[in-house]
Amino acid sequence: ALRGPGLPVVAGGRSAGARVACRTAGELGAAAVLALSFPLHPPGKPEKSRAGELAGVDVPVLVVQGGRDPFGRPGEFPEGTRLVEVPYGDHGFAVPKSADVGQEEALALLTDGVAAWLDGLAL
Repeated sequence: ALRGPGLPVVAGGRSAGARVACRTAGELGAAAVLALSFPLHPPGKPEKSRAGELAGVDVPVLVVQGGRDPFGRPGEFPEGTRLVEVPYGDHGFAVPKSADVGQEEALALLTDGVAAWLDGLAL
């Protein structure tokens, strides 16, 4: 984590790194957690949910998830989860060429959603 005088820390990671960010936010003194492609469950095994790792975070959390992520689609997350969906995105946010949304537009939705969330935090 990068620290500077008076600057808040937002812990973040992608996939397994998002799980680590959730688990270590408290000891880092993080003001929030950004979880990209949070692996809610192993592919095809929704009964092995890791939702408790999200619920255990005591600071604001934003999950950015692809609409067709096999590790957990946006609709599978617990109610109340703050979420930005990347339409048609897979676990790496790649969208198929046949999608209604192009790759550039999908990534703009991701960055705009994260920026709006950060702007809304009282940091």
